[in-house]
Amino acid sequence: MPYITRPSRQSDYKKFPTSCPIVIDNGGSNFRIGWAGEYDPRLTFRNVVQRPRHKTTGETVTIVGDHDPALMRYFDCTRSSYRSAFDSNVVYQFEIMEYILDFGFERMGADGSQVEHPVLMTECVCNPVQSRSKMAELLFETYGVPSVAFGVDAAFSYKYNQELGLCNNDGLAISSGFSTSHVIPFVGGEPIFEACSRTNVGGYHVTDYLKQLLSLKHPNHISSITWEKVEELKMEHCFVARDYASEARIFQKGEKEAEEKTRRWQLAWVPPIEEPPSEEEIARKAAIKEKQGQRLREMAAAKRYSRITELENELQGLEFLLQQLENVEDDDVPSFLVETGYGSKQEIESAVVKVTQSLRKAKGEQVELEEKLEPSNAEKFPLVNVPDNMLSPEQLKEKKKQLFLKTTSEGRQRAKQKRFEEEQQRERQNQQDEEKRLENPELYLEQLRAKHRELSEKVEQRKRLKTNGGRTNGNQNSSGAVGRGERLNAAQKERMRLLTTAAFDRGKGEDTFGVRDEDWQLYKLMSKDNDDDDEGQDEDEAELVRVTSRLQDIDPTFVAKSESSSFQPIAEIPRFRPLTKEDFQIILGVERFRCPEILFQPNMIGIDQAGLDEMTGISIQRLPLKGNGVEDRITSSVLMTGGNCLFPGIVERLEDGIRKIRPFESPIRVVRASDPILDAWRGAAAYAATAQFSYQTFSRQDYDEKGEDWLRRYRMKYTL
Repeated sequence: MPYITRPSRQSDYKKFPTSCPIVIDNGGSNFRIGWAGEYDPRLTFRNVVQRPRHKTTGETVTIVGDHDPALMRYFDCTRSSYRSAFDSNVVYQFEIMEYILDFGFERMGADGSQVEHPVLMTECVCNPVQSRSKMAELLFETYGVPSVAFGVDAAFSYKYNQELGLCNNDGLAISSGFSTSHVIPFVGGEPIFEACSRTNVGGYHVTDYLKQLLSLKHPNHISSITWEKVEELKMEHCFVARDYASEARIFQKGEKEAEEKTRRWQLAWVPPIEEPPSEEEIARKAAIKEKQGQRLREMAAAKRYSRITELENELQGLEFLLQQLENVEDDDVPSFLVETGYGSKQEIESAVVKVTQSLRKAKGEQVELEEKLEPSNAEKFPLVNVPDNMLSPEQLKEKKKQLFLKTTSEGRQRAKQKRFEEEQQRERQNQQDEEKRLENPELYLEQLRAKHRELSEKVEQRKRLKTNGGRTNGNQNSSGAVGRGERLNAAQKERMRLLTTAAFDRGKGEDTFGVRDEDWQLYKLMSKDNDDDDEGQDEDEAELVRVTSRLQDIDPTFVAKSESSSFQPIAEIPRFRPLTKEDFQIILGVERFRCPEILFQPNMIGIDQAGLDEMTGISIQRLPLKGNGVEDRITSSVLMTGGNCLFPGIVERLEDGIRKIRPFESPIRVVRASDPILDAWRGAAAYAATAQFSYQTFSRQDYDEKGEDWLRRYRMKYTL
């Protein structure tokens, strides 16, 4: 299977004798390999493997570690993801580990599959014997290394910093790595693995937690919140709060200090450039608008011509029907009209009048209201004006029926006339408003808004008076209720008085109301139609509706208020606004210290384990040899190593946490490693360069003869 690699260093490989060991820091995040005795590793890359397919050939390739983004455009990575050989800092996928070792040894310049140099490889604390055995088998069987040695990365880092004078012979090594965190006590220069402690929380969990929080906070930019970018933001902006609760209260209150501690990551954003349209663009838009207008006019003219033709044909048919009806005898008229669908000659004449009016209106001629749209009342209701003494009982019943129909017909006619007049009035008013708007649009819009405000206040004030009464000085009754009499105006109170008087007189004896003509005059006074105030109110509301509709047509920023919002404000209708620079910013506020806090409080992400400060107390309690001040000597030399100790403030926070669990005035000193990332490899490289290193290795023969049980008891001596 092909690999994507860089040119090897065959010449450098041959310069070193076969007795020079190769040092490998096999971390959960990065893989480092180099020669013993050197200061820096020769090769560092991410400890992951990806196997995408080539877009053209479909061939699967193996990509180890970091890769060139420009190269990835030739591969389909949608169906493949990064795969690691580790599970909680323990190697268990040795197929992936083989890819990584192949890449590392090839870059070091190894010839073929044979590695002729001893190998020193780091591992986690208390590594399971099965993982150690599989790793030894892989190195011996696949690469043919002459000898192998395993050591703990945190122990190498502690011994390296001890040589630099940062820590003492007795102390604590706190290593917080990619997926786990360990605490290892040192007594007499040797690690006490029986007293070590471990928590399955590391830098991976901090990055994943930060990615989740940012994705929830900025759901529109999830594609920009990649793992690599979040890792970069974490190392650049995150810190450990010395007092988490007080730091969180600062952001909760929104103080100025919180704004100062907030960081913003600006995404790619191009501000919109609003350039005035050129003369050519204006002319082009005007031509398009004129063309569209011409098309609409042509469509309207064609529709109008079709309508006129249809009405003319209908009118000719009705006139022809009337001509035929004149030649028909009176006895044959009903049978003749059955086939036409009309009931009488009057219906046909009425239809002729209506079609004539519609035709004149379609042609654009002035349509005047005909006084005689329908047959006269004398023809339609012949019994109305006949005296009762001249009618039979059946004719009297028919007369009452005709009286009712006449009254209803006249009412409909008056309502129709009123609607027609109101429609003409609205058309004239809209025509006048349009002329004013064309003369001065800004002044007209300002006047229309002022009129809308005035009418709105007037209508709302009437509604308040109707609900709360006429008292405005606050002299309400003790219960706060308002009687109906206090909510009525003068006309309504007079109507109530008349109704009460009529009801009182009715209860005295026989009901004779309506016999005299004066009673009908009183009835008119009691009618609600005589309430001038209500009429004024209806006019104001109708005018408010007209002004509101007009504003909605010409003012795009106008938002009408609903009827139910007379006393309660409503939320504005969301409108589109152009995107700004702030819409393309990822804001890091409380996330800056909330994510690293899981190193001290793993329960924040649902892991029920101890934090770094609590782990320190647990390791001290597990020490087999206590007394003689060994606890004080250990806490006075605490070394922090691993990538997570690069967070600002973590040393002070850990020192405060240890001080809480130790007796009063106990000596406590916490220091950070000289280089938390590379000190483990440097310490291993310095250890492998000593003459006594060969006594700490085991060969293929030792592995075959002693087996896995010997690997379980194998332990490197760090003090030579």
